[in-house]
Amino acid sequence: MKNPGKPGAIAALAASVLALSACGGSADAGSEQAADAASATVTVEHAQGETEVPVNPENVYTFDLGVLDSMDSLGITPGGVPQATFPEALGEYASDDYTKIGSMKEPDFEAIAAGGPDLIIISGRTAGSYEELSRIAPTIDLSIDQAAPIDSFKEVSTTLGAIFQKEDQVAERLSAIDSSISDVHAAAEGAGTGLIVLTSGGELTAYGAGSRFGLIHDVLGVEPATEVKADGSHGESISFEFIAETNPDHLFVIDRDSAVGESGDAASAVLDNELVNGTTAGTEDQITYLDAASWYLVGYGLNNVDAMVSSISDALTS
Repeated sequence: MKNPGKPGAIAALAASVLALSACGGSADAGSEQAADAASATVTVEHAQGETEVPVNPENVYTFDLGVLDSMDSLGITPGGVPQATFPEALGEYASDDYTKIGSMKEPDFEAIAAGGPDLIIISGRTAGSYEELSRIAPTIDLSIDQAAPIDSFKEVSTTLGAIFQKEDQVAERLSAIDSSISDVHAAAEGAGTGLIVLTSGGELTAYGAGSRFGLIHDVLGVEPATEVKADGSHGESISFEFIAETNPDHLFVIDRDSAVGESGDAASAVLDNELVNGTTAGTEDQITYLDAASWYLVGYGLNNVDAMVSSISDALTS
């Protein structure tokens, strides 16, 4: 299995794109170019292999909300999206104008086959359906490598740029994100320690460096308040006493119930107690409730990464 962050993928994509543009300049050649462009493909190296996909596919189904966010940023309209609790920025995709292709974990194979997509994009939650979806249409797995999230995100973004011929726009957006990351990293120096906590059904889970939310520590430079054990995409089950003993300077909170549309006490209510309020984060008013859908469901998209970086910037500098 090949990781989406493999350096060779960008070179392969660039070579494919250059090959597509190497045509003659006569009038007849121009019409031949148009015909060739309509049937042009690009070889995409992704998390589960290599797939030949059409350039500028018209009917794209994506299960990954980060990819959807990037497509939205680049002005690319999808044909199908999953049933999900969309954040406000992606709220329009909840409408019936877009074919619903299943949940974020379980594809509706019948609906997908009936819709005739030109390209299907999946990631971690639907990775197990790769082979079955590939029998319907070209399918690529653009999962983010959590061990190197920003490098992997850049690789995925570059892949999308090659597929949709938006390379310059992607490069410009990534450059701006790099600049924002540098600013936040500088602000994190001397800002104290941080602890990331997810609430779900009244239970608490902590996430540390190298985790699905490790961007805060690994990329943005917030010093971890303590070492947190992780099991894949899952964090470490903790108690209020754990938070009190760890005593972070900053507490970053994600409300899973809110993200997935489940009922339950809001994270702010769950954490409103003497143990949490007595921490430095509590006494200094440095508990930040992050946008749950943005962090838990969407993740690495061109608009959303910018928003996530900005939210940590605000927390450190306000």
